[in-house]
Amino acid sequence: MEILIKPIVTEKITAQAESLNRYGFIVNRNANKLQIKKAVESLYNVSVESVNTLINGGKRKSRFTKAGVISGSTGMSKKAIITIAKGESIDFYSNI
Repeated sequence: MEILIKPIVTEKITAQAESLNRYGFIVNRNANKLQIKKAVESLYNVSVESVNTLINGGKRKSRFTKAGVISGSTGMSKKAIITIAKGESIDFYSNI
């Protein structure tokens, strides 16, 4: 089971990374906080102080087309906000 799916790179998370040492990740919905902490520590070689998680519910979407109204929903996802120790950082762009 892959724990970390992808990092979240937005203006809000980037600002928190600079001021509060917080980074965001999209994670597997079945992963708990301990598994997320171990995955981040092993992948990025940093010490994690805290892990906060939240689950985004899917949104109902509909659009009007020539064939009629098409309705559906977006998928659910789980996010993790990781706070790392002071003085450490994660560089998402080192692998590019």
